[in-house]
Amino acid sequence: MSRKYVMILTVVLISMVLMGGTLEASTLGSRTLQFGSRGDDVAELQKTLNGLGFWTGPVDGIYGKLTEGGVINFQIAKKIRIDGIAGPQTFGALNISQPELLSRSGTSNASRYSASDLDLLARLVRAEAGGESYLGQVAVAATVLNRVKSSQYPNTIRGVIYQVSGGYIQYCPVRNGTINQPANASTRRAVEEAINGSDPSKGALSFYNPRYTSNAWILSRPRTTVIGNHVFVR
Repeated sequence: MSRKYVMILTVVLISMVLMGGTLEASTLGSRTLQFGSRGDDVAELQKTLNGLGFWTGPVDGIYGKLTEGGVINFQIAKKIRIDGIAGPQTFGALNISQPELLSRSGTSNASRYSASDLDLLARLVRAEAGGESYLGQVAVAATVLNRVKSSQYPNTIRGVIYQVSGGYIQYCPVRNGTINQPANASTRRAVEEAINGSDPSKGALSFYNPRYTSNAWILSRPRTTVIGNHVFVR
């Protein structure tokens, strides 16, 4: 090996170290992207946004301030959540499918749900379980999805959340308006995990906090598990 070749190789390796290693090979939509992310998918996002007129800086695969700014400008234009994070809503607005929202069985669940449905579910999870553990948040999201799959309830997320049965609104946040408060990063991740097939509720269709519930029907339902302050029931 020539001395010149060794010197070139050394320079390349040093450059990779200074850049924080090689860029991750990922398909756009396969993961949520945010400030600090690196990879082929970041480069694809930059290329896509630049092509739409939302400047993200050079296409270098590094999610820096310019890329974050381009994402924010795109979110403003599309009137979706403005957080500078390329997640389900942003990918939905870009018409990019998300492999990470596929069920673990390999069938596409994501295609059944719009970005607005996922945001609505994340807002419900925050209103119902914002003070609970992350596991508890995933469990609450799973109960809604379990209802969607059940013949006893509407077959859409929106239909389940806004269902009125016997004159009774199913979820307190819908009744008191807290459903309209924005979701956060934790509840959005919890929804994604539930969509992926995670169900800490063990097949539950409902949940309640025993300190605040006196409803005879829900208290009579068979328990599946208890997570934090919530009892999960079928």
